[in-house]
Amino acid sequence: MASPLLLCIFLCFYLSIVNGAGNGSFVTVPSSSFVPDTVCSGALVKPEQNGSAVYVPLLHRHGPCAPSLSTDTPPSMSEMFRRSHARLSYIVSGVPMDTETYGDAKKVSVPAHLGTSVKSLEYVATVSFGTPAVPQVVVIDTGSDLTWLQCKPCSSGQCSPQKDPLFDPSHSSTYSAVPCASGECKKLAADAYGSGCSNGQPCGFAISYVDGTSTVGVYGKDKLTLAPGAIVKDFYFGCGHSKSSLPGLFDGLLGLGRLSESLGAQYGGGGGFSYCLPAVNSKPGFLAFGAGRNPSGFVFTPMGRVPGQPTFSTVTLAGITVGGKKLDLRPSAFSGGMIVDSGTVVTVLQSTVYRALRAAFREAMKAYRLVHGDLDTCYDLTGYKNVVVPKIALTFSGGATINLDVPNGILVNGCLAFAETGKDGTAGVLGNVNQRTFEVLFDTSASKFGFRAKAC
Repeated sequence: MASPLLLCIFLCFYLSIVNGAGNGSFVTVPSSSFVPDTVCSGALVKPEQNGSAVYVPLLHRHGPCAPSLSTDTPPSMSEMFRRSHARLSYIVSGVPMDTETYGDAKKVSVPAHLGTSVKSLEYVATVSFGTPAVPQVVVIDTGSDLTWLQCKPCSSGQCSPQKDPLFDPSHSSTYSAVPCASGECKKLAADAYGSGCSNGQPCGFAISYVDGTSTVGVYGKDKLTLAPGAIVKDFYFGCGHSKSSLPGLFDGLLGLGRLSESLGAQYGGGGGFSYCLPAVNSKPGFLAFGAGRNPSGFVFTPMGRVPGQPTFSTVTLAGITVGGKKLDLRPSAFSGGMIVDSGTVVTVLQSTVYRALRAAFREAMKAYRLVHGDLDTCYDLTGYKNVVVPKIALTFSGGATINLDVPNGILVNGCLAFAETGKDGTAGVLGNVNQRTFEVLFDTSASKFGFRAKAC
């Protein structure tokens, strides 16, 4: 029989291998870290202009840090995944969008944009419109371009309930509707956000989402205040007056896509925009404009585009490491690129890539019971004081590598926060779970993405 000393040496050696003690490829985390706090932890970012950079607090709309007006009932985890899956199904499908008809004198067919876009978005920022400035809580979306608000006048039952008063453009001394004959109106129509003009009326806008969410109204411009001293004097946005069917109590949507209607394109501060999504919804993050001028701490990778979908920006994966071991995959397995999206929850990978990742992760987590859940790789972690989680690193073209936050950038509700597209060669999606705690920089002028670790 082995002596107690030899048995101890053997067990310690075995545990060091399992826990990656020698190479830091595994992390032991308390099980309590999987459960968000019920109180807001950490100080909110102060809305401010700091040199060339402008910072706006960014909050989870259902978390304890959210503005008091965001009191709509949080969706269940299953519903959240369903909404996110519907969104990414549209993103990766590349099929023509459905259309809906608007307009009185002229019937205008408007393409439907991202399916369940509004329902699946999770993060909100507070900015102000008009003179005097009126605060508005808006969900952020890198998958949309046009910013819009619910506005007065709005017929009873046509606009969704919100705790803030509807924005009233007649009370703003700096608001004006965009004329139909203007270049801005023609560009809006060319980008599939216009609803036509009739009988001398101002330029109309319309957005219809595949899930039935829609808003229609007047395309206008007004002063947008991001922070004290940070103002876009003539910011173009949609003022929705009817047919808004929205599930939440937010006031509108802030578009951060690549077309000219987006805030990123209209803001003149330069340096692109960035955001940091917190690790759990009990912590605050930030949305920043012009912050990318200081490259310190960032790793960079080229930014690509999706043919036929000009709103989106992509990165190209070159490799994945799980628990210190690089997956054996050919470069062709990653073809199709990855859309970086703030509104999709889980990351979607090409099938060959996902299955290799799943196999490696399940092997590394074999000490825990695999259970049926919202995704296909979920674990029952009840009863454990601590959980050993393998690190996952994503390497992009050009060599930029990011180590995902452990555990909140890897697991959500006990499930591996990845899914598969169903086939190879199609675009994947880098979801918001994997982006947590990184400052993600969209530098469209230089056609590159930046990632800065432990930013919030």
